[in-house]
Amino acid sequence: QVQLVESGGGLVQAGGSLRLSCAASRSILRGNTMGWYRQASGKQRELVAEITGGGGIVNFADSVKGRFTISRDIAENTLSLQMNRLKPEDTAVYYCNVKMVVSGLNRSYWGQGTQVTVSS
Repeated sequence: QVQLVESGGGLVQAGGSLRLSCAASRSILRGNTMGWYRQASGKQRELVAEITGGGGIVNFADSVKGRFTISRDIAENTLSLQMNRLKPEDTAVYYCNVKMVVSGLNRSYWGQGTQVTVSS
């Protein structure tokens, strides 16, 4: 069983910064694709940023490129998202996700989410 726990959300003014963290219950960061998604009210969940397991390739949504940074600490089993120059449209619940193969099957695990609210 994999558990992901996000923290670091909150209320911030436009132009400010927040750092989200995702703590995994066990060592899963190496070799697995991990990422951050977000879901704004009334909208579908969307990818924000991810690090692929094999090559460590980083992908970002166009809307956050140049403002957000994703990183992982394999020793600490932690995935982080540094968000700078926040905009009101970044307001959403942010979820940590890991994709891994378990017993030959593709699995996707989610955290409970953390609210980020950016005021104008």
